Amino acid sequence: MGNTKLSLPLGWLAVLLATGGWWMGEGKAAEAPRVTVYPEDTGEPLVNPGMGWTLHFYSNIIENYGSKLEPSDTLEDWPGLAVVYLRVPWSFLEPEEGVYNWSLFDTPAQRWIARGKRVAIRVSSCESWLRYATPKWVRDAGAKGVDFEFGKGPKAGGPLWEPDYLDPVFLAKLERFLAVMARRYDGNPRVDFMDVGTFGMWGEGHTGFGSQLNEAQTLAAVKRHIDLHAQYFKRTQLCVSDDVAGPTKPGRHFPETDYAWSQGVTLRDDSILVQPAPNSWYHAEMASQFWPRFPVILEHEHYGAAKARGAWSGDLLARSVEEYHASYMSIHWWPREELRENRETVERINLRLGYRLQLKSMSWPETLWPSEPFTVEAAWANAGVAPVYRGGFWAWTLKDAQGGIVSVQVDAAFDARNLKPGPPGLAVAESARARFVVARAQIDPCGRFAPPLRPGVYHVFVSVGALDGTPEIALPLPQNDGQKRYRLGQVRVGERP
Repeated sequence: MGNTKLSLPLGWLAVLLATGGWWMGEGKAAEAPRVTVYPEDTGEPLVNPGMGWTLHFYSNIIENYGSKLEPSDTLEDWPGLAVVYLRVPWSFLEPEEGVYNWSLFDTPAQRWIARGKRVAIRVSSCESWLRYATPKWVRDAGAKGVDFEFGKGPKAGGPLWEPDYLDPVFLAKLERFLAVMARRYDGNPRVDFMDVGTFGMWGEGHTGFGSQLNEAQTLAAVKRHIDLHAQYFKRTQLCVSDDVAGPTKPGRHFPETDYAWSQGVTLRDDSILVQPAPNSWYHAEMASQFWPRFPVILEHEHYGAAKARGAWSGDLLARSVEEYHASYMSIHWWPREELRENRETVERINLRLGYRLQLKSMSWPETLWPSEPFTVEAAWANAGVAPVYRGGFWAWTLKDAQGGIVSVQVDAAFDARNLKPGPPGLAVAESARARFVVARAQIDPCGRFAPPLRPGVYHVFVSVGALDGTPEIALPLPQNDGQKRYRLGQVRVGERP
């Protein structure tokens, strides 16, 4: 039989192939014509679980940056925006002991959740602009700390106050706060990650501005705050700033970050492009310990500040995603100004940030026969810089002419978690081969093999998601049905005499 071209969307190559040796039931092998498609990546930005651009709605100061958007404005014009980041001082959330202001989080969160986006959180206990980032009532209860002047260190009567991070009164009050917060947000599927942000200036681990802890004190405090968060946030991904190990010390292993890694806490670097090249970042080597297991989070310097000191570079920002194998990148400025001046960089990063599952090819029989197993073959690649940490399984779905789902088949043996990222354009495709079956009521009235199907022509869709066939991961393919299933072609269900 010669090859027959099928009419499919532009940019796709589909051929009908005659191949031998396919299982035809009853121990009989015979040639069976097959359909093979070779999809091309559409190049579109993808919003997917566990990755994406992260908008600073509150950037410690609640007036910055997304909070200036109109309530109806969820920045749908930023390609690849997936997470709204809520970062505020503890005193804003618990202004009086036991009195909580969760609306500060929940109000903006619901705007983005309604659009299918997710949330990330940091709560700080020391700021450079606010005397009591830790609530004043904690100090009034007897918690020890130090008055200081920003950049100059401890100063009696100084304008700012930094708590003693190991003080028992401070820790007891903080623990109760974290327990209450965890009841709301731990394991919430709409929360992507939570920072261990209660240690150091801005939640980044800096104490040189104020209390000036030594290495032993720093390590003890970092461990205690990681343990306290991990005690209550058991199901939400925690992260800690690389600066707890020192902001400018390069290297892979440090006691503070090694401990975080050992407790399942991932790394974030808040210092991308703070300084001009060649000091645009320091801890890509440190990230190499984390990214094979956990998503790495990057935050670039306030865009306007980076420009002002000559540190900003779109090329370097894209390079940081590569070197850190980052899953998240911040939007750390007035978002539309940043997008307007960096659209090409944003689009380039979208092709690499996190994971990007590409279907390189898929093949199935031209005709399926009731109750007779058939094989679907596929080749998948991950064109991003990071693994699919949460995993995913590809499903082969058939729909009728009215769009009704008539068959869902899932390859449980091929987890997208195992697809290795590669350099740009060089991701290695992995093959998958799954055996499925369909049935017809007259032959299999009890539906022992699969839901019964009438003979006819059906549309073939592919998706990636949960083991039950629920799509969860957007793919760079055309013909999306609106539920992250993508039409590939057709198949005929035949009828045996």
